[in-house]
Amino acid sequence: MRLDDPEQGLSNELLDKTDVMIMWVHGRKGEVSAARGKAVLEKIKTGKLQFIALHSAHWATPFVEAMNYRTIQNAKKAFPAPEGEEVEFKIVPPPRRYTTPKKNSLPTPRFYPRKYPGGKTVVTVYLPNCCFPGYRPDAKPSHFNVVKPGHPVARDLPKNFTIPNTEMYNEPFNVPDPDEVIIEERWPTGEWFRTAAVWNIDKGKVFYFRPGHETYKVFHEKTMLKVIENATRWLGGLK
Repeated sequence: MRLDDPEQGLSNELLDKTDVMIMWVHGRKGEVSAARGKAVLEKIKTGKLQFIALHSAHWATPFVEAMNYRTIQNAKKAFPAPEGEEVEFKIVPPPRRYTTPKKNSLPTPRFYPRKYPGGKTVVTVYLPNCCFPGYRPDAKPSHFNVVKPGHPVARDLPKNFTIPNTEMYNEPFNVPDPDEVIIEERWPTGEWFRTAAVWNIDKGKVFYFRPGHETYKVFHEKTMLKVIENATRWLGGLK
C-alpha cells in the first residue's frame, strides 16, 4: 500500500481483509490522516487487525492514535469516579507534534489530578509525544538482549546478538509503558532502548520494533527479519 493510493492505502475494504499490518515510514510520517489512523485503531480495538510499527513508524498516525487511546484508557483506570462524584478528563496533546523532546523535558504521557469543592475531579492527561530525546544516525553496531526468551517473538533467536549498522534511539521513549518488553537494545556508549515491545489495545495488539534506518541494511539481517516474521505469525495466530 502507498500514501498515494485511494484512502491513503488504508481503505475500510483493505482493513477488513488484513490480519496483520506492518508499517514503516520515514519522511512522510504525518501524512496519514487522523481519520485513517482512527480507522486502523478501531480495527485493532476489535481484535480483527494487529499492528506492527517499524523504526520511525513511532510517529506514524496509526501508532500515535493507538498510544493516545491507550493513554486515555490508562488515565480512566487510574482515576475511576467514586460513587456520587464526577471525574473529568482534560486531554492535552503535545505542544508540537513531530518534534523531538528535549532531554530535560517532562516525559509523556503523564496525568495530573485536581479535586475541586463539591466532589469534582479534573484529571489533566498529557498525551504521549511518541518519541525520545536522543538519536544518532552514525551506523554504529548495537547489541540485543532477549529478556523474554520464551516469547513467540523470540523463537529461534539467540539470547544475545549484534547487528553491525543501525541508527541509535535512546530512552526515555515517550509512550505508555508496554505490557511486554521482549528485547532490549544497548550501545557501548551507554544508550539503551526497549526495542521490541507490545501493547494490548482492547482486544488487539500493537508491536513496535525499533531497529532500522533508510540507508542501512538493517532489514537484510537475518535476526531482524526473524523478529518480524515471528511477530507477524504470532499476531496472526500462526505457529
